[in-house]
Amino acid sequence: MSTSTHIYFLHLKKVSRRQFLSHTGMLAGGMYPAMLAMGMLHKAPVKNLSLDGESNGKHVIILGAGLAGLSAAYELMKKGYQCTILEARNRVGGRCWSVRNGSSNIEVGAQEKSATFDDGLYFNAGPSRIPHHHQLTLHYCKELKVPIEVYNNVNESAYYFSEGNGKLSNKKIRVREIHNDVRGYMNELLAKAFDQNKLDAAMTKEDAQKVIEYLRAEGGLDIDKLYKASARRGYINAPGAGEKAGSIADPYQLHDIISSGLMDPDFYNVAEYTYELQMSMFQAKGGMDMIAKAFEKQVGTIIRFNAEVSSVKNTENGVNIIYKDKTGEHTINADLCICTIPLPVLSNIDHNFSSDVSRAIDYISYIPTGKIGLQFKRRFWEEDENIYGGITHTNNDLTQIFYPSYDYLSNKGILIGYYNFNDKAKRVGELSFKQREQLALEKGALIHPQYLKEFESSFSVSWHKTKYNLGGWALYSEEERQTVYKALLKPDKQVYFAGEHLTYLNAWMAGAFESARNVVQQLHQRVQA
Repeated sequence: MSTSTHIYFLHLKKVSRRQFLSHTGMLAGGMYPAMLAMGMLHKAPVKNLSLDGESNGKHVIILGAGLAGLSAAYELMKKGYQCTILEARNRVGGRCWSVRNGSSNIEVGAQEKSATFDDGLYFNAGPSRIPHHHQLTLHYCKELKVPIEVYNNVNESAYYFSEGNGKLSNKKIRVREIHNDVRGYMNELLAKAFDQNKLDAAMTKEDAQKVIEYLRAEGGLDIDKLYKASARRGYINAPGAGEKAGSIADPYQLHDIISSGLMDPDFYNVAEYTYELQMSMFQAKGGMDMIAKAFEKQVGTIIRFNAEVSSVKNTENGVNIIYKDKTGEHTINADLCICTIPLPVLSNIDHNFSSDVSRAIDYISYIPTGKIGLQFKRRFWEEDENIYGGITHTNNDLTQIFYPSYDYLSNKGILIGYYNFNDKAKRVGELSFKQREQLALEKGALIHPQYLKEFESSFSVSWHKTKYNLGGWALYSEEERQTVYKALLKPDKQVYFAGEHLTYLNAWMAGAFESARNVVQQLHQRVQA
């Protein structure tokens, strides 16, 4: 074994899955990749909606004009149902929200905040990615004529930045450098173990040699099965014309990588391996809220905006809803109801649901999460550092920096200065809007010194503090999936429940769409019966 290769045994405290997830703040896409890897979430089902029969004149009230509510109304109205959507905000989309100039938000305990970005610039405060296998999401984009473009989720030119005391700490290091060095050292260890007949007992000599050759190619090992730096990890000086061959830096020592925290959970590659985050990924051109706006064009006439629901009651033959808007308090009755209100909000609304449903609404927790959009005078990440899309990872309260995957080579731009979860999101959420901005600039400038010179404006959202959300998305343990989760999968008399929180696709737009279709089908079958 070369002197540069070291083996470390990490002693991990035993923790439950829920504890592990709540303390790591897991990578791109938040907690989702780790939960999928643990089998706590499942991949998107694909099915066609088929509704036979008529609506029989039924009136359905839909609570919430997020993606679940909009798509439910869209499908029901195709069959002739009379629908009314009550939406507490003055816009559609719910968490599917692209922040633009003039966008505003209300957080608990704070005054309304409005964005002051340049016209034409935006960032997605909620969902920002569409996996290529979320076919229902893509189906609606196609059906509603919402153009999409490629979203660059993985970029080896982005950075890792680990605050700490190691030799490589407090330095921005290209993702490709760490990826290739760690991959090289790991494959060196495996190749040597095979060569010493420690792992090939069940293989022929020829098979073992093929494995060794694979490991050499995968890890970039030399003829002696030692890891050596190559062009895979980038150049100090790029190759060019004439005698300019380019120069390659020596690899980082494995000991330095580990001691600097660059193999800790904040920098795992889970997000690149997870099914939901594998390329190709897409986004709606002009912002994810273009999807919600496309639904609004279809069902906008039935939406009552600024309608804050205060009571949901089952009656003997229908449902009674009380809501208030700018003109006062109103009562509306209907045959059936689809409730898409986030559970932490619904928990504070008067209702007469069964004890099992009421317990589930109060019990299910949502993840704390937040984002900040930072507008800069120029796209220095592209011009100075050759970063086009992708994500920089940190172990500080920023957690992640997202670079925009649209309008490449244009003049100005907005990047997401942090996207954090759990305790980090709680800490940052307690700050004032100005303090959040200062945090994002201070920590971000450790990676991009250009921040301080090029910054223009910001807008931050803490979803767990946002008035009509009070959380990012639902979280479940395996036990909760078998208990409180199931209580909401069936209707409580005339009230049905829908949203990403009632799928195994938590945090994804596909969850809202799949749940809405499922509930529409259940409701229609009931009407036919």
